[in-house]
Amino acid sequence: MSSFIKAANLQKSYGGLRILKGVNLDITKGEVVSIVGPSGAGKSTLLHILGTLDRANEGKVWYNGVDVFQLSNKKLGTFRNQSIGFVFQFHHLLPEFTAIENVSIPALIGHRDTKETKKKAEELLSYLGLQSRLNHKPAELSGGEQQRVAVARALINDPKVILADEPSGNLDSDSARDLHQLFFNLREKLNQTFVIVTHNEELANLADRKLMMRDGLIVS
Repeated sequence: MSSFIKAANLQKSYGGLRILKGVNLDITKGEVVSIVGPSGAGKSTLLHILGTLDRANEGKVWYNGVDVFQLSNKKLGTFRNQSIGFVFQFHHLLPEFTAIENVSIPALIGHRDTKETKKKAEELLSYLGLQSRLNHKPAELSGGEQQRVAVARALINDPKVILADEPSGNLDSDSARDLHQLFFNLREKLNQTFVIVTHNEELANLADRKLMMRDGLIVS
């Protein structure tokens, strides 16, 4: 199968500290890949570069054969908004906005129709079991509910890939299990590709492939 996401020789340093030391990666469409390893191995740095939130000092990233870092900043921003959904350990929900407003933000940034966006946000939140929480603000939601709002927000633009950084790190074990199952349900329903950085062994082992990082390299 051909690569959907391909990274070659990714190297990244901050000051004199080398974080990534030549990472190579091939991910096919619809694959769920987990990345594990000790803290400081470079997992989150790799995810941020794959998500085009940061740039490598050396190396390339291709999506469907397109060298994304050759795009202009404006085109790269549009690509990121339309093609990549992010789920972080800390939900990064805006406290002054309701669940439905938080979910809608990426679509509105992408200049999508307001009425259509609201309808889709409502459908996503209902699909995630939050139909009674649409107008609640983050402070009125449990940790698991906040994380599901963050997942809905990641899905609003129909991204081709979801990048998740410790998505269940702040959840109790039941909520974590629900979230993990949700990722696989979404893959079945929408054929999305997931790259998940996690310390959760259960989630890591559910993935189609588990990659181990150590000292800035993928070692297995």
